[in-house]
Amino acid sequence: MTTKPIIAVTMGDPAGVGPEVVAKAIVDKAVHARCRPFVVGSAAALDAALRITGSRAKTRAAHSFDDLNWDNGAVPVLVLDLENLDFGRIAVGKVSAEAGKASVEWVLKTGELAAAGKIAAITTAPINKEACSLAGYKDIGHMEIFQKQTGATHVATMLVADSLRVVHLTTHKSLRHAPDYVTKANVLAKLQLTDGHFKRWGFPKPRIGVAALNPHASDGGLLGNEEAQQLTPAVQEARALGIEATGPVPSDTLFPLAIAGRYDVVLAMYHDQGHIPVKVHNWAKSIAVNLGLPFIRTSVDHGTAFDIAGKGLADHQSMLEALRVASLLASESRLA
Repeated sequence: MTTKPIIAVTMGDPAGVGPEVVAKAIVDKAVHARCRPFVVGSAAALDAALRITGSRAKTRAAHSFDDLNWDNGAVPVLVLDLENLDFGRIAVGKVSAEAGKASVEWVLKTGELAAAGKIAAITTAPINKEACSLAGYKDIGHMEIFQKQTGATHVATMLVADSLRVVHLTTHKSLRHAPDYVTKANVLAKLQLTDGHFKRWGFPKPRIGVAALNPHASDGGLLGNEEAQQLTPAVQEARALGIEATGPVPSDTLFPLAIAGRYDVVLAMYHDQGHIPVKVHNWAKSIAVNLGLPFIRTSVDHGTAFDIAGKGLADHQSMLEALRVASLLASESRLA
């Protein structure tokens, strides 16, 4: 019998909905049928979330990875508690430096465990960028934190909703500055990164649709020159390297084709160009997967939702999907 992969689940910002979506997912028998999950966070916060969500389950806290024990109980709720947060001191639904500091420390701990080969994958609940900034962290996104921690050079965020998969050339760049990163070198590097990952995930010749930056792919240069000067040369060079890249294609044409199955993955040029189609296609099940890190990391594709935190209302479908995909990738199965 194949050993189920061990997956670390970070709690996210304890003042947000992270503990609730984790609490709902961690007691799901289907999750435990695929993997051996444990939570990195605050046992007190998770116990509170279990009560809020109506679960009778109770956490079993450990203070080191080696003390975790999956054998005691059919669906164990294991927590690696770093004892770095007094949960009673924070206000649920409010931004705080204390919560931001703890949430980043939980993320960094999972990176350490992955680097040591003790876990097969990481699945993350949402952190709050303002809280992380208040805690003194400049790298305020999960991918950026892990990239700095591991020294990874080329990374990318891919959003997934059903069969729609979208890799982003840029994510946390302002709309004013994002076009500056649309260069032949950057696009080619992302195409190579995407092609390599998809081949490892079981796609023998991944079909990559490349989104245009400008409306109508610039209409022959009337609406910009990035398509002619940067994107087309990058696609041509990628094809010369054996990569099945097509484009640049206007995004309003490209995404319907991708949903219909023409492409295995889309390369979007900036945050909203890729995020909006994914979330409109299937908001509840959309997740994020990182490319280029030395370990598997999946994540929910939503924020901390302070307005509903602590009420038990948060939808945990994205967390379930993030855990499902992490289990698939950790088991060397085809991404589906």
